[in-house]
Amino acid sequence: MERLQKVMAHAGVDSRRKCEQLILEGRVSVNGEVIRELGAKVSAKDRIEVDGVPIYKEEPRYILFYKPKQVISAVSDDKNRAVVLDYIEGITERIYPIGRLDYDTTGLLLLTNDGTFANYLMHPKHQIDKVYIAKVKGIPELKTLRRLERGVVIDGKKTSKARAKLISYNQDNETAIVELTIHEGWNHQVKKMFEAVGHPVMKLKRERYGFIDLGKLKAGEWRELTAFEVDKLTKMATSKK
Repeated sequence: MERLQKVMAHAGVDSRRKCEQLILEGRVSVNGEVIRELGAKVSAKDRIEVDGVPIYKEEPRYILFYKPKQVISAVSDDKNRAVVLDYIEGITERIYPIGRLDYDTTGLLLLTNDGTFANYLMHPKHQIDKVYIAKVKGIPELKTLRRLERGVVIDGKKTSKARAKLISYNQDNETAIVELTIHEGWNHQVKKMFEAVGHPVMKLKRERYGFIDLGKLKAGEWRELTAFEVDKLTKMATSKK
């Protein structure tokens, strides 16, 4: 069950706020009954009409996208920069990113039009692991990696426990490749964590989301998640306490 205005917005009727206004004006009916309150919830079986015209309820879509650098994790941009939807062709549903990756960060990004699924994955209590590969300045010592794992304070809050692994390093250039696994999704979190321990990020890529990786996808390419993958991600999220 989802809120009526949310279903209407996903179906392309209008923005969520405009859909709420349509409901308040008495222009929306569910199974022949006019709805005037915003708390109403509907199921996939309900017949929804706006001004007597049935709405088309979208089929759920689940997309795995390899985000390139210098692409905005959004459906539009007021500065006319490239956005993730510029790369997704042939999808008529109103999909949107689940969370975001920074403008200069590459890697795995999920998109959907299923609000419930998106909320499951984004809520920190569900603790879906996200694996990042970072090229950082300097070569972190073991004690520095343990600091990252215990949690560091950024923006006045301490991050949850993580996993950190030194993949390789270049003694001449004084750089290193580090794998960091977190389950939160704070703004610029990975970059701020490395900054907090004295190793600024030079490049950043998200390699995995839960059990899903990029596979053979190249930057700018995408594929649909399988029903098995969607089901497993949902179960991973809802089984966490």
